[in-house]
Amino acid sequence: MTDSIGLMVPELVSTWVSGWAVSRGTPPPLEKPWGFSSEVGDPDHGRHVLPAATEASVRRAAASVNVPHTWLKVPMEPDEVAGWLPEGWVVDKEETGHLMAVELRPTDPAPPEGYTASVETRDGVTYVQVRDAAGGPAATGQMAVLGQATVVGRVVTEEAHRRRGLGDFVMRTLADHAAAEGASLGILGATDDGRALYETLGWRRHTSLAACVCRA
Repeated sequence: MTDSIGLMVPELVSTWVSGWAVSRGTPPPLEKPWGFSSEVGDPDHGRHVLPAATEASVRRAAASVNVPHTWLKVPMEPDEVAGWLPEGWVVDKEETGHLMAVELRPTDPAPPEGYTASVETRDGVTYVQVRDAAGGPAATGQMAVLGQATVVGRVVTEEAHRRRGLGDFVMRTLADHAAAEGASLGILGATDDGRALYETLGWRRHTSLAACVCRA
């Protein structure tokens, strides 16, 4: 997979936010003057996302929060956004991720020897599940297709089955099914470990996703 994407970061972030909500089964994000506000399945842990990072937008978004443990995702380096945060806010570098994208190219993957895979679509979300020879769970992943784009998430390989190519297989399987549905662009938010895998598949990092949290 190679990346020839010409979209700007705000467009990628906006699509990622919308697709994340569909994939997780949460209400659509609410548009705000500074970006988006999303539920994350826990009434005590809301999440705000900024498509573009400016000092004014970061301060406006933070000022709108009055509930501790609310998260703010900002597309910029964590050390840079830290200076814009008001009192009571911190950057959580362990939760900071990477916004990545790729031009989708079908590869017709096959599961590694000893594993079987199933693909199921429910309520607009496609799930890939890989099982071992005994029928136990080995790896999973899911995505939501939004027109020309698909947002990938929850790609997990069980610890006992890592380093066997299962993550690679799940990602390629999702890409093939997204392309079959008419999507040409893949988008995801990656951890540091996930980024290493996705880059081997042609995904390109476009920006950090600094994770800021209200502690007050």
